[in-house]
Amino acid sequence: METSTKSIAINYGLYLGGILALLTVIAYAVNLDLFTKWWFGIAMMILVIVLGIMSSMKSRNLLNGFISFKGAFSSFFLTVLIGLLISTVVSYVIFNIVDPEAAGILQEKIMASQVEMMRNFGAPEESIAQVVEEMEKQENMYSIGNILQALAFQLVGFSIVGLIVALVVKKEDVQA
Repeated sequence: METSTKSIAINYGLYLGGILALLTVIAYAVNLDLFTKWWFGIAMMILVIVLGIMSSMKSRNLLNGFISFKGAFSSFFLTVLIGLLISTVVSYVIFNIVDPEAAGILQEKIMASQVEMMRNFGAPEESIAQVVEEMEKQENMYSIGNILQALAFQLVGFSIVGLIVALVVKKEDVQA
C-alpha cells in the first residue's frame, strides 16, 4: 500500500474513531440504555463499514481508478483497525477509570435486555435461568481481557466484510 493510500486510510480511521468515540461518550452521558438497543449497535456497525468502503474508494480514486485487491483490503482494514482501537480505548477509559460503576449497571441492563429478548422468542425458563447464571459469573465486561477479545472478534468480522468490499472495489490496470 502506497504512502498516500496509507494516509487516506489513517485519516478515515481517525474520523471513524472520533465518531465512534463521540457516540460512545454521548450514549454514556445521555442514557446507558442506548448500549442495549439493537439499532444503536447496527448503526455503529454500518458506520464502520461505510467509512471502510469510503476509504477503499478514495484510495482507488487516488490511484487513477485502479487498485489491487490487497490495496483495497488494506485501506479498508487499516481504517477499521484505527477506528475500533480509538473506540476501544475510550470505552476502557469510561468504564474502568472515569466511572467503573457504570460498567456494572450496564451489565445488569444488558442481562435484563437478554432475558426480555429470550422471553419474547419463547425460550424456556430453564434456558433463561442458565443464561442469567452464566452472565452473572462473568467478570467486568469492560476488563482489559474482555475488551481485547471483543476487539479481536470485531476485527475478524469486519475483515470478512473487508474482503467482500475489496473484491468489489478492486480494479486492475490490464495494460500494465
